[in-house]
Amino acid sequence: MTFFESESSISETMAEEQAETAKWDPALARQITARVAPLIKRYFRAEVRGLEAMPATGGALVVSNHSGGMLTPDVLVFAPEFYKRFGFARPLYTLAHYGVFLGPLGDVLRRAGVIEASRENAAKALRSGAVVLVFPGGDYDSYRPTLTANVVDFAGRTGYARTAIEAGVPIVPVVSIGAQETQMFLARGDGIARRIGLTRARMEILPVSIGFPFGLSVIFPPNIPLPSKIVTRVLAPIDVAAEFGDDPNIDEVDLHVRAVMQAALDELARERRFPILG
Repeated sequence: MTFFESESSISETMAEEQAETAKWDPALARQITARVAPLIKRYFRAEVRGLEAMPATGGALVVSNHSGGMLTPDVLVFAPEFYKRFGFARPLYTLAHYGVFLGPLGDVLRRAGVIEASRENAAKALRSGAVVLVFPGGDYDSYRPTLTANVVDFAGRTGYARTAIEAGVPIVPVVSIGAQETQMFLARGDGIARRIGLTRARMEILPVSIGFPFGLSVIFPPNIPLPSKIVTRVLAPIDVAAEFGDDPNIDEVDLHVRAVMQAALDELARERRFPILG
């Protein structure tokens, strides 16, 4: 292989890695933030605490619990405060299920920084020095029953830890409370989903909830979230290599991350006096 062939191969590889993240449009992200952030902040009386704990530069994997069902406000609460502190020269990518890109908003979501959830996409974004937001529990977590609203549940998924280790970036735990009070979540319906074969379409749950204005909902129609007060807290970064060595056990890292998050979520829960009101 000649020098020129090597250079060409490297360029092609770099182009492939940048393809997904290159769709991010900071101007669009700024526009969406300017229009949506004030509404979200006012409606949910949203607070984001502890952003000063975020690494000032470089890649970081932000790992959060996920709440609020289909119309989860998690990203719309966190992202505006992130950009307010760090500016739009530092992209924030959010990993999402491939299904959200199938509709007419797919291109807009990609330009706003939403990328398809995979370890490969996350690693590429992290290697570029970006911050990546991931909800390991996904829909399984966001539809957790109201009786376990303040429990961090990733459904046994630990790929996020391996991704952070391989990319050499810190894990920044984040916890949020309040969105699970926007309606009453009765059951995930994961057993029913398995029995009727929804898992073949990568649908692991068939959630049942009660809310406004439609009352009982089995995924559809999605009820409008009640204006519950949402508080999000950013925790201290976890340097995996420093805490677990050069060859860390993935399960131990995951257990530690979830324990730190659960302790912080318990603290937020103790602060709340009334559901919805906060």
